[in-house]
Amino acid sequence: MKSTIIILFSLFFSNLFFAQKSEYTVTTISDSLKNNANAVIRLSDITITISSQNAMIITAKVVTTVLNEFGLRNLNLSENYDKNRKVSKIEAIAYDAFGKELKSFRKKDFKDVSVADGISIFNDNRVLYLDYTPTVYPFTMVYESQIETSNTAFIPSWSPVDDYYVSTENTKLTISFKPELKVNFKELNFSKKYLINKTSTNGQINFYSANVQASKKEELAPVFSKVFPLVIFGLDKFHLEGINGVANSWNEMGKWFYDNILNGTTELPEETKVKVKNLVANETDPLKKAEIIYKYVQDKTRYVSIQEGIGGWKPMNAKDVDKLGYGDCKALTNYTRALLNEVGVQSFYSRLYGQNTNKEIYSDLVSFQSNHVILAIPNKNDYLWLECTSQIQPFGFQGGFTGNRNAFLIKPDGGEIVRTKTFDENDNLKQIKGSYKISDDGKITATLKIESFGLQYDNQFQKERLSKEDQIKNYKEEYSNINNISFSKINFINDKNKIKFTEEFELEAKNYAQNVNGKLMFAINAFDQSSYVPKKHRTRELPFEIESGYTDEEEITVTLPYGYVVEAKPNGAELKTEFGSYKIDFIISNNKNIICKRKLIINKGFYESSKFENYRKFRETIAKTDNSKVVISKT
Repeated sequence: MKSTIIILFSLFFSNLFFAQKSEYTVTTISDSLKNNANAVIRLSDITITISSQNAMIITAKVVTTVLNEFGLRNLNLSENYDKNRKVSKIEAIAYDAFGKELKSFRKKDFKDVSVADGISIFNDNRVLYLDYTPTVYPFTMVYESQIETSNTAFIPSWSPVDDYYVSTENTKLTISFKPELKVNFKELNFSKKYLINKTSTNGQINFYSANVQASKKEELAPVFSKVFPLVIFGLDKFHLEGINGVANSWNEMGKWFYDNILNGTTELPEETKVKVKNLVANETDPLKKAEIIYKYVQDKTRYVSIQEGIGGWKPMNAKDVDKLGYGDCKALTNYTRALLNEVGVQSFYSRLYGQNTNKEIYSDLVSFQSNHVILAIPNKNDYLWLECTSQIQPFGFQGGFTGNRNAFLIKPDGGEIVRTKTFDENDNLKQIKGSYKISDDGKITATLKIESFGLQYDNQFQKERLSKEDQIKNYKEEYSNINNISFSKINFINDKNKIKFTEEFELEAKNYAQNVNGKLMFAINAFDQSSYVPKKHRTRELPFEIESGYTDEEEITVTLPYGYVVEAKPNGAELKTEFGSYKIDFIISNNKNIICKRKLIINKGFYESSKFENYRKFRETIAKTDNSKVVISKT
């Protein structure tokens, strides 16, 4: 009997052992990889096989241990597909902390939905995704997929770093291809910190890395592609939605794009041709003509997203945009190009990355990079850029969404990489002039005028489109250092010719000045206080970046209550650093007024981590000085 029981227990524990995956137990993860991590990539094994110019298979096995609820965002259990991209395999298995299987999922368990974004009117893209809600942490998910596609223009990039707060045990990428297709690649941010093994032969490329510790997301850290190792790829001979292409240079890529994507898309109705020619009949200056046409497009069309046809790359025909009155960035840019061509103004369809954090097209790797389209008009030795999706953007103005980055400019005879408008700290100017009175009960009454230019204009000019209620809410947040604030007048002047936005307002606030034993104490600089101070780091790992420089200038006259004099005032200050400069003066005039003059310049720049504390102290000094108090008392 005892022997039988022993045998049964042995069989039970033997079956239990084999039902578990010992390599997926959480205890096998080293402490160093758990440090600062919400998730750990146990294995990322990606194999890309390019068997011909129009045939690519992407096979993936990704094993992720999610340590807590914050790590869920790094659990990617989805695949996009369309008529040229097939999901031939997709499955997943969840394991508990001890490697015991919790649940398995097959293709039928994945939800199949349209990739709808709420603004797309046409969208033939779909996604399979697993909606998994864990019942326990930590857990491990083993995800496997296989994609078959004829589009070889887009080869997935590779990095040993998945995200902030994510560690990596093992990650590898293998790309196999026919040598005549020639896979090109660019390595970014490789350093001794990351041990990456690479092998490259005539028909295969391999990248491998292991034991990559999680990084914290630090304040002012540059975008991912400027900090962590990344490899991006491109094919000399590619296929895009039924069209073969060859591109050994950006010039050749531009010629292919123009001939195969843009050619034949600028046809316009005869009635529209006549209309736009009449609109510019009295103009001979090409830029004046372009401004009239741009206004016509803004008044006639609206932006919608269209994600069908040639992978979201071919624009809708200009005559259809003319008829329907809407289009996406491709369609509206191409429509504007067609109209300008009709009135004799040359312009070029241009692709780039459109987003408020700068993302670059890498000019030394010819490949399909970008997510947005704008229009370039030759202007002497430079270009004037049009954002054709906006109904409110001034003619020729580029804001932070497309400024200061590379663009792929496409001409009939080829393409080239050019730089869009660069805004420096002098361009991004804000000027404040005004005055306020202090009454003997501490109330202030102020009149202000603020003029904004460059990217400061970009940040402010949409205020005029807000409701009155939202305008007041916005200003209360902007002047959060002033309690009990109320506005008796708000006026805006949007000068689109000078790209200048003017704010004029009158306000008052009770108890701005504190009464201390019959004396009044208040911060002289009421309306342009910079309170931003970066958090202190005991050790800073990452470099930091100031993406856009700017200049703030202020001159405010403060009128004291009758019978009061200045008893104590702060000294002025002047700082000059590599990050910028700061100067503020407090000038007493006729014993009745205090004039506050202030100028702050912040420089654009990319800085090593060792300089972060110096920058933090620079901002800390500014914040303290901006809040300097004056004490006034009765004579």
